[in-house]
Amino acid sequence: MLRTLPAALPSSLTLVLLIAGCAGKGADSASPNGGGESVAQETGPTTPAVKFENPGGMWMPGQMTAHAETLKSLGLAYDPAALTDPTAFPLGAIVSLGGCSASFVSPEGLIVTNHHCVTRYLQANSTPENNLLDNGYLAKTRADEKSGGPAARVFVTTAFTDVSDKVLGGLEGVGDDKRAGQIEDRRKQLVGACEGGRTGVRCTVASFYEGAQFFQIEQTELRDVRLVYAPHEGIGVFGGDIDNWRWPRHTGDFSFLRAYVGKDGQPADYSPDNVPFKPKHHLKVATDKATEGSLVMVAGYPGRTQRLKTAAEAQQAADWYYSRQIQLYEDLIAVMEGIGKQDPKAQIAGASRLRGLHNYLLNFRGMRDGLVKGGVAADKARIEGELQKWIEGDEARKAKYGDVLAQMATLTSEKAKTRERDAAHDELVRGSLLLGAADTIVRLADERAKPDDQRKLGMQTRDERDLEQAMQALQANYHPDLDRAVFRLYLQRAAKLPEAERPEVLTAIVGKKGTITDNDIDRALDKLYKGTKLGDAVVRLEALRAASAKTVKASSDPFVKLALKLKPMVDAHKKQGEATTGAMAALRPRYIEALRAYHNGSLAPDANSTLRVTFGTIRGYSPSAGATVYKPFTTVSEMVRKNTGEEPFAAPKAALDAIAARKFGPYVAPELSEVPVNFLADLDITGGNSGSATLNAKGELTGLVFDGNIEAMASDWVFMPPITRSIHVDIRYVLWVMDAVDGADHLLTELGVTPTI
Repeated sequence: MLRTLPAALPSSLTLVLLIAGCAGKGADSASPNGGGESVAQETGPTTPAVKFENPGGMWMPGQMTAHAETLKSLGLAYDPAALTDPTAFPLGAIVSLGGCSASFVSPEGLIVTNHHCVTRYLQANSTPENNLLDNGYLAKTRADEKSGGPAARVFVTTAFTDVSDKVLGGLEGVGDDKRAGQIEDRRKQLVGACEGGRTGVRCTVASFYEGAQFFQIEQTELRDVRLVYAPHEGIGVFGGDIDNWRWPRHTGDFSFLRAYVGKDGQPADYSPDNVPFKPKHHLKVATDKATEGSLVMVAGYPGRTQRLKTAAEAQQAADWYYSRQIQLYEDLIAVMEGIGKQDPKAQIAGASRLRGLHNYLLNFRGMRDGLVKGGVAADKARIEGELQKWIEGDEARKAKYGDVLAQMATLTSEKAKTRERDAAHDELVRGSLLLGAADTIVRLADERAKPDDQRKLGMQTRDERDLEQAMQALQANYHPDLDRAVFRLYLQRAAKLPEAERPEVLTAIVGKKGTITDNDIDRALDKLYKGTKLGDAVVRLEALRAASAKTVKASSDPFVKLALKLKPMVDAHKKQGEATTGAMAALRPRYIEALRAYHNGSLAPDANSTLRVTFGTIRGYSPSAGATVYKPFTTVSEMVRKNTGEEPFAAPKAALDAIAARKFGPYVAPELSEVPVNFLADLDITGGNSGSATLNAKGELTGLVFDGNIEAMASDWVFMPPITRSIHVDIRYVLWVMDAVDGADHLLTELGVTPTI
């Protein structure tokens, strides 16, 4: 059970505003160095004095100047101004994998990230005879490095520009049903102008502060990404779902990739002739190692938080959304694991998705408990009440903001009336990989009939190569029995709804109304899967390349015919959703403006998969009132004690032997007298931060963040300083495994580390 937030905790710490912590006398600054750049245990129930209580915040680079004094007081050894530039060191070394974060760690394009972030790389190169998901992989030479597949990507941020006026200007009088479309059109025009046909450049216009602000983000897109090294699952996934989101942890969640480019240095698709990418910046392995109380910082691409959502939205999530998703994930896991037990190929095809489902299941259980039992939803309502009271305390404020919360609550309530039907609709239209492929083919055919600048985002000429590569990459995740079983589950779930709540697409797929039985569903699926050829990657790719109104209309493939039949329903559903989105887009900026005025301080935007910085200190925590304080470090001897020899606690023999012989080399933490494995910090992270570099006061790589703690899952809604913790793999453990267990001497040398064991 999550700890209820103490009533005495200041709302400025629990609310979404995340004002910077204490400021103090600054330390002397140091300048970054070139090359491999470097910018400069709580034991038992007694906790040492805390000099910094982290209020949270996933900050945009441009916001870091506001935290300069705090960072100096915590020991930052270089000019904090360096953190405002995403192209300078150290942020210039931080990259996105399109779902996870990572960083360059050598001038030869070597990238470090989490083990769980390379699951699809391992999956794409696995066979039943050599399952890399179990065995891990180490490329002895560059020639042995394995392609991550056509959809593998590394994104390097090169520019970050505020374009709010260009996106939002002049929309005050536009109707709700048109506002969302006009915003999309403006974003599309900005993206086109930004890319300008340049090779290897990808631009996005991202929404911040719930649509109150927009930034244009320019990135270099690297398309040849290869698997270099991933340890055995007994290291990389040690503890599995039993330990997931929990402390203490003993997981070596790390792996290495490498980015390649053409011989001209420009981004290119995979080719044996490509050469390693030369990043402008890369991180240096820490010389000052992690210790309790020391400053740490995480830079990465966090995915989504909900702190700027209203109390009404939080309550709906608590009452309905998380419970619904938990049941769905439990059902999906049961179905997919059942198919995997029958066929090793299906097990490999579903591995990445299945691991993600297990992860989200635990996360959402913790999220629901935090919102309901932990009182987070109630606390959010209390804080919002304080905001409304402040608004009404001044006539000018009341005139400007007085009705905004009530209007947003009304929209949320109206949307809730159709939430079951809307959710079922969304599940069905993406319930099958083959239906998704067919939908892409149909939509591209439709968009190709328009001038390129009038096409939908994601369907323009600039996107066609990515669409083709996604069609190819789909093959690694596709297995006919698995795809059918998952689609069947979605159909069964929709058929159980009261008829008034069933989505229109259900009738179109199954072919009947009223009572829908499993036999009805199976007959519909038989027609689809027995007649389709879209399971063949070559056929799928040819259909996409040839897609036109004529080819789609003439297609005899049952999935293409179904996608064509569903398209008017899907379009109508989207249009209906855009009206609500447009109405909220008119209200959100006023809400954000009121929040800023109320707190008169820095406001961290919700995470949105863009580059962010968060900072804090290494420290333990007490999981509940009166409980013993957790130590902030775990060790290899503790891992041995936890080892059972059976998954998920089955460390490889080489690791156990090295620990038994105390072959620790230079990787020992003096205060622990052995090799540390994981450590805790009070950093503000969320999904998408996985693989993010953990930097010390010099800007050196001291670890990788890979998880949070179950007690604080609801911190995505309200940050909770006493219990919110991030979990990191210590760089000393990474290096020790490479040296003592797997013999990755050539990679250690590339990292600037001398192998010693």
